[in-house]
Order: sequence, then structure tokens, then C-alpha cells
Amino acid sequence: MNKRGFTLLELLIVIVILGVLAALITGNFFTSLKKGRDTKRKADLEQVSRALELYYEDKKVYPATLTFGGKLCETASCLVAEKVYMQKVPNDPISEMSYEYKLTNGSYRLYACLENNLQILPYDVLTQAPTMSCSSVRCKEKDGTTDTDCVWAVSSSDVSP
Repeated sequence: MNKRGFTLLELLIVIVILGVLAALITGNFFTSLKKGRDTKRKADLEQVSRALELYYEDKKVYPATLTFGGKLCETASCLVAEKVYMQKVPNDPISEMSYEYKLTNGSYRLYACLENNLQILPYDVLTQAPTMSCSSVRCKEKDGTTDTDCVWAVSSSDVSP
């Protein structure tokens, strides 16, 4: 008499193997999503930086404030006949929160929080700050003067890295 079928042990082994494979694939998928959103954040900051440099070329000063989600125009009121430097200043792709814009001594810095914490950062990590809204890292610029919630920053061309 020949049995045709699988034992309970064989079925459990197959299920465990499939579960492990599914976990590995899912982990890589979510890591890829995080990296993609981080790439978008970096590209957003670069686009805003280019718009700010165009603004500076015309006005010889950077704007005092920046409205994320709004336009970047010649004046804060953005009248119809005004030059528009950026139709929509982007927000963070997942939280829809604004990136941070700081204007100090005629130079600006733009800050964003990244999800992938395994990146080489362009500044010194100061402390862990669990109360932050979008990251768990508090950063300090290499010059020691800026202390802000960020994981990525771009600056005006007159600021040394």
C-alpha cells in the first residue's frame, strides 16, 4: 500500500520556509520605499535651493520666509504679474510637514528628516531626541553653531560645507 500525500511535518516545514521568504522580501520592499522617499526629500531640497538661488540673482537677498506648499514669488503676496520662482514649494512626501528653512546672516539652510538612518551624514550627530516629529536624530553643523532637528541639509552657495 503506497500513501500519496504529504505529512503534517512536511507541510509545516514548507509553510515556515515560505514565511521566512515572505518576511525577507517584505523587509527589502519597505527599505526600498524609505530610500525612495529619502531620494525625493533630497531632490526637493535641491529644487528649492535652485529656486532660492534664482531669487537671489534677481533680488540680491534670500527671502525672509518660505511658505512650503505655496509659491515662491517676487513678493510674499504673489500677485498675478509677478515672477514665480517655484509654483509649489514641496513638503515632506510622507508627513506633509514642511521642511525647515533658516535664514541667518544673509545665508540660508534647508533641513529635512530622512527615514533611512544608515546614511553617511554631512555633519556631526549630537544627541538622540525621541520627541522629534519626523526623526530620532538631532544634528549639529560641523562649525558647531547650528543645532536643529534634521538628518539632511542643503545651504546657500556662500556657506561652506
